[in-house]
Amino acid sequence: MARSLFISFEGIDGSGKSTQARRLHDSLRARGLDPVLTREPGGSPGAEEIRQLLLTGDTARWSAETELLLFTAARRDHLERTIGPALEAGRPVITDRFADSTRVYQGATRGDLRDMVDRLHALTIGTEPDLTFLIDMDPATALARGLARGSGEDRFEEMGLGFQQTLRAGFLELAAASPDRFRVIDGDRAPEALAREIAAIALPRLGLAP
Repeated sequence: MARSLFISFEGIDGSGKSTQARRLHDSLRARGLDPVLTREPGGSPGAEEIRQLLLTGDTARWSAETELLLFTAARRDHLERTIGPALEAGRPVITDRFADSTRVYQGATRGDLRDMVDRLHALTIGTEPDLTFLIDMDPATALARGLARGSGEDRFEEMGLGFQQTLRAGFLELAAASPDRFRVIDGDRAPEALAREIAAIALPRLGLAP
């Protein structure tokens, strides 16, 4: 029988994780489930307001410490108002980013704040996804794709290629440290191929045939 499952998608900017999260959501709906598709920062009214503070404006708008506090506040509201209630109701939750992004973006690349990240997470969040897909791809290709979107939420993309390369290394390190939770997906392929691989991993976890 299908059950609730908390799934996150991670990756550098422009890696295609948002597309794959949406494809998995649509696949579950087509199979009769009622999944929740959400994102970070955001996913609840309060967290969406914080999103605008974090993803727009000058690259030096916030210190790394302030970023961390804002991301954590948004995640707490997201957990209380969207993720937690959905899981309690037996609905699968698919989120485009969760705590692993903060571990990498603020914990490893914005001032070596990983200890602070972990302590705040334990104190205020205390939840990990059941399954995390890391969409891994060439940082230069991903950065070009991300900037081409022109979304206006490109504060991190504007930090440049070196920043994206550091992010990629950080995500791969997290995946290596938590192999039971992470599945690394080669993102340098057609979206359809990625979607098939992801579905083949996720669907059995929900009691469904691929």
